[in-house]
Amino acid sequence: MEDKKWYFLEAQEACDALGTNPGQGLSAIEAAERLRVHGPNALKKKPPRGLLSMFAAQMKEILVLILLAAAVISGVLGEWEDAVVILIIVILNAIIGVIQENKAEHALKALKDLTKPSTKVVRDGKVIQMNAEELVPGDLVLLDAGDSVPADLRLIEAASLRANESALTGESVPVEKDPEVIKAGQVSLGDRKNMLFMGATITGGRAKAVAVETGMKTQLGRIARLLDEAEIEPTPLQQRLAKLGKILGLAAGAIVVMVFSIGLWRGENLLEMFMVAISLAVAAVPEGLPAVVTIVLALGVTRMSRQRAIIRKLPAVETLGTATVICSDKTGTLTKNEMTVTSVYADGRMFQITGTGYAPEGELLDQDGSGVSPAAGGSLNLALLGGLLNSDAQVEATEKGYQVIGDPTEGALVVAAAKAGLTRAASRQTSPRVAEIPFDSDRKMMTTFHRMEGFIRSFTKGAPDVVIQRCTHVLLREDTIVLDEGKRRELLEINSRLASQGRRVLALATRRWQEVPWSLAPENAERELTLIGFFALQDPPRPEAKEAVARCRRAGIRTIMITGDHRDTAAAIAAELGMLQPGHGSLTGDQLEQMNEEQLKGAVNRVAVFARVSPEHKLRIVEALKYHGHVVAMTGDGVNDAPALKRADIGAAMGISGTEVAKEASDIVLQDDNFATIVQAVEEGRTIYNNIRGSIQYLLSCNTGEIAAIFASLLLGLGSPLSPIQILWLNLVTDGPPALALGLEPPQKGIMERPPRNPKEGIFSGGVGAMILWQGLMIGVLSLAAYWLALRWGRTLQEAHTMAFVTMAMSQLAHSFNVRSAEQSLFTLGLGSNRSMIYAFVVSAAALFIVILTPFLRSVFDTAMLRPSDWAFVLGLSLIPLVLVEISKLRLRRTTVPGA
Repeated sequence: MEDKKWYFLEAQEACDALGTNPGQGLSAIEAAERLRVHGPNALKKKPPRGLLSMFAAQMKEILVLILLAAAVISGVLGEWEDAVVILIIVILNAIIGVIQENKAEHALKALKDLTKPSTKVVRDGKVIQMNAEELVPGDLVLLDAGDSVPADLRLIEAASLRANESALTGESVPVEKDPEVIKAGQVSLGDRKNMLFMGATITGGRAKAVAVETGMKTQLGRIARLLDEAEIEPTPLQQRLAKLGKILGLAAGAIVVMVFSIGLWRGENLLEMFMVAISLAVAAVPEGLPAVVTIVLALGVTRMSRQRAIIRKLPAVETLGTATVICSDKTGTLTKNEMTVTSVYADGRMFQITGTGYAPEGELLDQDGSGVSPAAGGSLNLALLGGLLNSDAQVEATEKGYQVIGDPTEGALVVAAAKAGLTRAASRQTSPRVAEIPFDSDRKMMTTFHRMEGFIRSFTKGAPDVVIQRCTHVLLREDTIVLDEGKRRELLEINSRLASQGRRVLALATRRWQEVPWSLAPENAERELTLIGFFALQDPPRPEAKEAVARCRRAGIRTIMITGDHRDTAAAIAAELGMLQPGHGSLTGDQLEQMNEEQLKGAVNRVAVFARVSPEHKLRIVEALKYHGHVVAMTGDGVNDAPALKRADIGAAMGISGTEVAKEASDIVLQDDNFATIVQAVEEGRTIYNNIRGSIQYLLSCNTGEIAAIFASLLLGLGSPLSPIQILWLNLVTDGPPALALGLEPPQKGIMERPPRNPKEGIFSGGVGAMILWQGLMIGVLSLAAYWLALRWGRTLQEAHTMAFVTMAMSQLAHSFNVRSAEQSLFTLGLGSNRSMIYAFVVSAAALFIVILTPFLRSVFDTAMLRPSDWAFVLGLSLIPLVLVEISKLRLRRTTVPGA
């Protein structure tokens, strides 16, 4: 089928060739069999690196090569024990590196799996949402504006359909599509008007199509046959760390030269000093830091995914912690997105509709509370029928209750009609849709045309202020009355009153035609309308949204509502949630249009609600906020939101209502469309950054301690307090496990009560650099003190080395608990709040004691059994970092919080 000219076949012929029923689609059993035969609907990717490849890459590291050279030199000089131990440590280090890299790759793969595109498909006569990779030839696919085309498709039905095919054809202007057969012999891709191709984007209208080719057999698959996905770029933090590593490498090189020179000047053994210098070079550079950072980021992102926030791009994790403004849509994000029609205004009076949610259970009540029949309600019945016919949503009963497939607002209209006994299937049978003008965010309207009893009737629904402008008459008890200015003001006041109560209001108008108008241009078809009435819908705020807004305020983050709803509705919800604070106002899209960029920049810091705005306005709002130095998070769901999502520092797409285009342009996908999820993600972002800084502080302070102890000891003419093998062992055992455990630290108390950090601040800002220096020197001094006192007490050189070794290792492990928080006491945090730290401590301490207590390893690591008094002394020294850092934290708390 690869070369079949699908565009040359009629739609029914294409369905017959694929064995598909154009009404029912494939059965689940047939689809499963075709998936087995054709494979997943995905482009082939380069297989992930194997473990051997990862291991080889670890062995190519410059510091590893230096160690291997040192092992060879040791072997040549007859120091076989040293050579073997170095090789063992190199291999162990490489294995740990492979495990870390493998973990990171698996975590990132899991995240990519979470963000796979989905599509709507008809199977067994039912519309289902499924992973696009499970699509098979013959599947019936439903597409709306903003969707990505999941495979190569032959159109069956199309309404005002336009597609952007620039990824394939290079043509930037969207192409109009229709299902009519093309009878020409050979037609280029760009001229196949009845086809849609994988990788294209639906920019307008809707379609029903059959999948003809999937995966590598698609046109995009042919182009991409020899290509693979781009490699994941390092995040800005990782780039800064790589730069830091180079600086540390140069500094370590200078120190190594100095240490080696001083050792020779002092008459130390040449080979011994060479080995010490090489070991110091390895210890000075935290070569495991990039792997630690990647794992911490990936694990943090995995935690976010459990909280319904899917991070698509790792840099977003870093940016989240710096957010100063969150611009959020209202419907579904700050509210429940369970729209319910609570009342209908028709025939000059208000009818109430009972029942909530999407269950079609409720009744219609007159103004006096008595029941009313829609048929007896004059234009009430036409209003409910028009709302149903003008909607594309479907309401289905599931095990978890009723759910809407499609737009929630349209779903509410379908449910309201069902409460009056009007069903979608029966109504579309008696009043079939023959044409439509899809909803457009600029027009804020949608129009459908239906054949009814020998004539065509159009229904237009949309924003009341816009629809009323297009109306010349109003329907009142079967009579059509001219809509004069007085009546127009009266209707707008009713709309304003409903909106001020937090209701969303939709207007519905109609017009009779003899035939479908020759031009479906809105300016021709959406004029001289007759207003039927209003629908008042309610979407209550999410209970958790109010607390989330309050958390943002405590965290120094502004929250701004950006919505297409009426200003009164938006302001009522914003006030209820606490977003509309004293001194903050609101702006409408019309007012925004009258402002130039400078005026908007001047006003944007005083506005908490932007109402009646189009997606294009979002981009201007983002630009104005960024002008003031804000780090902006922006939510969006439509295809036109993509520019704003990309321009924002953090683009958050809606996982439920969002289009595939919006998701592709975003950094985060909110699986539950919930504002509170963004706030949780900000907290997680702050936590991850703090944890990474803690890991860096720990690793560098440990390295500083080792260098300081050896450098000072050589200057004093005492020789090196640590043997080369001991230095390498410290680098392997006391660095990795605690650094990783620090990356798993839970959120600290009060982390969301601090102002956002400056995104331009360096890793060593906020006193971190000073802490690394003094804490490292403290560890170095303690280790040197143990070594010096051991020599003064007449201990052997082996015992002195062992006392320095134990003091250095245990001081570093004790210090790892200090680094859990820069301000909070360990006793406040509690030992059990991060169990990973306890496990890391136990594993590292056990590894240390094994090389001292095991006779064979004592000879390998140049250690000796210590006397009980020496054990008590060195373990007591090792606790000093805990005491000193606790004192410094207490002083810091008293300085920053008077009376603490």
